[in-house]
Amino acid sequence: MRIGIISDTHDRLPLIVKAVEKLNSEKVDLVLHCGDYCAPFVVSSFKNLNPKMIGVYGNNDAEKELLRKAFLEFGKEIKGSFVKLNINGFKIALLHGENKDLLDAIIECGLFDLVAYGHTHKIDTSEVGKTLVVNPGEVCGYLTGESSLALIEVENKKVNIVKLT
Repeated sequence: MRIGIISDTHDRLPLIVKAVEKLNSEKVDLVLHCGDYCAPFVVSSFKNLNPKMIGVYGNNDAEKELLRKAFLEFGKEIKGSFVKLNINGFKIALLHGENKDLLDAIIECGLFDLVAYGHTHKIDTSEVGKTLVVNPGEVCGYLTGESSLALIEVENKKVNIVKLT
């Protein structure tokens, strides 16, 4: 199984379209969005995303209910501020990560195979015990000047960071 992880899209429509095209071409089975879509008008940029998408809210997502409803129209889900997933025994924690103490506790608890988070706009791929920790960086490219996403091979926990700009 292949998982795509994106975060911090921040209304940057051309780069969101680029990310969607890349995720589709990589034939990922699932996309995880770590939050900060920003405004509901961004949702239409995800309409051509083929795989299932599950996301969480970020600290810059003000119109949460409008975002949730708009994504549902395209078959995509935003599930709140934290999601615990179990995909064929592979346990995933998905959150935005603005609360550093909470993020650290989730990483250190050892219950998850993957912790996916965003917020910092900085790429992070590390392992803490058996837990793979991934921040894909930012799709928007506003803070770092680079747009990026992560691709995960679940079977061997291999992470590939893809630069879009």
